[in-house]
Amino acid sequence: MRSWVSVSSSIFHLRALSLALAVGCCVGWTASAQQAPIPSKLTLSEALAISRVNNARLIELRALADAADADRQSASRFLNPSFTFDAEGYPLFSSNRPSFWNGQDLTFRIDQELDLGGRRDLRTTSAATAAEVARLDIDAGVRTIELNVKRTYLAAILAQEDRTVAQASLQELDRVITLNEARLRLGDVSGAELRRVKVERLRFVDDVFSAELALKNAKSALLALLGAPTLDQSIELTESLTLPGSAGPGLISASTEPGAAQAVVADALSRRPDVGAARRDVVRAETQTRLQRALRSPNPTVGGGYRRASGTNAVVFGMTVPVPLFSNNQGGVGRADAELRAATARASAVETLARLDIQQAMNAVQTNSARVEYIELEHLKNARESRDLTLESYRLGAAGLIDFLDAQRAFRETQRIYNRALYDRRISFFELSAALGLPDIR
Repeated sequence: MRSWVSVSSSIFHLRALSLALAVGCCVGWTASAQQAPIPSKLTLSEALAISRVNNARLIELRALADAADADRQSASRFLNPSFTFDAEGYPLFSSNRPSFWNGQDLTFRIDQELDLGGRRDLRTTSAATAAEVARLDIDAGVRTIELNVKRTYLAAILAQEDRTVAQASLQELDRVITLNEARLRLGDVSGAELRRVKVERLRFVDDVFSAELALKNAKSALLALLGAPTLDQSIELTESLTLPGSAGPGLISASTEPGAAQAVVADALSRRPDVGAARRDVVRAETQTRLQRALRSPNPTVGGGYRRASGTNAVVFGMTVPVPLFSNNQGGVGRADAELRAATARASAVETLARLDIQQAMNAVQTNSARVEYIELEHLKNARESRDLTLESYRLGAAGLIDFLDAQRAFRETQRIYNRALYDRRISFFELSAALGLPDIR
């Protein structure tokens, strides 16, 4: 008879992996459960701080980083030994059975797989680099989420400003309707002119409805980015479309000087977490390639122990060497080489995209700043004065209804274009800050 008990290293690895996954799930659940409250009066800085805590994508990235840390810890461990107990040759069915200790061959043995070729160091380095990539992915996710929060927050402010313009235009038109109703009673205007003004009122009312819908949708989108439990929460936004303080003109002007742009871009690429993650992933892929090449030669296993054979004590030694007869890890090496090429191409693509982001952001800042300045100097004041003069002339009877409506529409459209220009200018500064990997320039 022969019985044996063997505790292999693979069982310990499976248990460690299960424990790591359980811990990662608990950490992720805890992070998602601790939601930051959203105040009814919300500043942009508060919205950014809340998004860092509540945003589901950032919670996911943090959980993935914790999982990568767990993989790093597992990779740095030594391989577990195996303990084997064998009992052989006991005459169980004999009528004259001897004692258990002296009537059979007993073997107590410990075996240890030897991790040769620097494989443990390569596994540890690869897992540590993957953990670095995961942490950089968090920073890149924060950068992207915060930019989306800024865009959405300012989109709500833009809709709020458009609603204010639409409401002011509607109120102005209602005053004209009231004036014409009084004139109609005195016989100074015809009923047709009054009806024309009331028909025109529909366009102004529709502008109010459109701006109100845009404002509600923008607020709901902002609440979604902030991880709000309900997307119809009433919030008051406190920012404006105008730029607070002065911008960083030195950086922008320096980036337009010959040869200076390359230095700005190089500094930005060294700060961008997405570029850093892509570059570190290439290092991880290179390490993984070396590990797969090292695995072409299987690990030997050495062992020894104690043997008692029919009352005689002895020492046993042994070695197991797998023979790579049918496979020497060709598939693993080929896959690692392919992943290295993919990581290298991906890093190049990320750098190219980062350079494009920087250049486009610089172009947008310059163009949108000039656009706001042009509207302020050339059109906004003139449109307002033209509207006011035409309205006063219409009240005095010196201008017709068509002239008044045209002037009102022109002012309303100019104000809308100006609001959009203010929005685009501020967003372009946000995008430039994100592209350069810097805090807000404005």
